[in-house]
Amino acid sequence: MPNPTATLDTSLGKVKVEVFLDKMPITATNFIKLAKAGFYDGLHFHRVINGFMCQFGCPHSKDPLSPRAGTGDGPDGTVKDEHPPDAKISNEPGTLAMANSGSPNSGSCQFFINTVHNSYLDFFTPGASKHPVFARVIEGMDIVKKIESTPTDGDDRPRTPVRMNKITVEGA
Repeated sequence: MPNPTATLDTSLGKVKVEVFLDKMPITATNFIKLAKAGFYDGLHFHRVINGFMCQFGCPHSKDPLSPRAGTGDGPDGTVKDEHPPDAKISNEPGTLAMANSGSPNSGSCQFFINTVHNSYLDFFTPGASKHPVFARVIEGMDIVKKIESTPTDGDDRPRTPVRMNKITVEGA
């Protein structure tokens, strides 16, 4: 059975991703559940760093100017870290990874889209940062690049807010 897909309808265009339900069931199920519940609809990308990644999913980012954007969890709190030995998917360009505070089991609803190969964020490489990849862009990388190149302020917040209009999941 093929993996589900999700369409991220942003204010800059649509991005379609394959969600790795087969390899990352905990993280993928969490994302799918939140997307289907409408949790992400109306939120904004709150952290964009050109040459690195675009971060999204904080409930406080409904207000794109909120100083709390980037600090919130989903309605179910945090999820267990997922580091399966047979699913070593690297943080390559176009992959989506679970964001966390740096502490174990601190991921929740926030994720980021890698725009370059950030292998040092892989859960299977040495170091403190552990960000499991749970999806990859299959259409719309040009839109991700538009988001990535959006001018930002000193806190990496887009000066012109980039809104997630809706995330639609198919096949799950």
